[in-house]
Amino acid sequence: MGRLRSYRVKPIESLARGLQVLQTLQEVRAASLHDLHLATGIPKPTLTRILWTAHQQGLVWQRMVDGAFLPSHSQRRLEPDDDAWLVEIASPVLDELARRLQWPSVLAVPRLDYMETLETNSTRTYFDALPPRPRGYRVNMLGSASGRAYLAFCTEQEFDAVIRRLRQRDAPAHGLAFDDEALRRLVATTRERGYGIRAPDFGGDYARPRSEVDDGRESIAMPVCVEGRVLATINLTWRRQVMSTSGMIQRHLDDLRTAVLTVEARARAAGLGHG
Repeated sequence: MGRLRSYRVKPIESLARGLQVLQTLQEVRAASLHDLHLATGIPKPTLTRILWTAHQQGLVWQRMVDGAFLPSHSQRRLEPDDDAWLVEIASPVLDELARRLQWPSVLAVPRLDYMETLETNSTRTYFDALPPRPRGYRVNMLGSASGRAYLAFCTEQEFDAVIRRLRQRDAPAHGLAFDDEALRRLVATTRERGYGIRAPDFGGDYARPRSEVDDGRESIAMPVCVEGRVLATINLTWRRQVMSTSGMIQRHLDDLRTAVLTVEARARAAGLGHG
């Protein structure tokens, strides 16, 4: 890089601090306010002003699930396995969904043989909040609405690979993986509906059935699809004692579908979702 000629001017200290924060975020990729304070030595009130200004300029965004700050996907090179861009696109959509419905939703992505939670609007809901779960929480692929939505709409090659992995671990929670006929029915009925629902014996725990662990919830989930690939799922979850599944579908399925379509459109507009 060429050297800038010397000017008899004072540097803009506030700009220097802002650039220091952006550079730190580029290096660590995600950081809390306290992390940034420790890394830069900048007081937290000043950091808050810097981050808010950077957010207004589209340079920084904040994840809802853990409050971490991240550089915008437009400011960095994307890695093939980087999900941060997807959360950045989906997070404001989930936020708006929570404001309108007041029931929590979760953005989850498929991993080898489970679904992983990336973002939730639970802290923004009024009626209900999900139990505290860290980013990266593992969700049962066969029992959850999210997992079933993914399995029904993913490619045949992906489906076969997931089922093969599940069969390699002969656990009670994977019993459905050994029933080919039940799997075919699951895929067919989920595709026909257009969304996944929880298995009757699924109570939210990865390994134990509802008879042993019951979170008192029901959920529906839809796939986020771009270029023929299921990138993620978005669910809507609520307390079973408050509303039936049919009631929730009648009231809010269109809201969930609109949220999914919005995320898909934003991903396509950003030229993402390839590979």
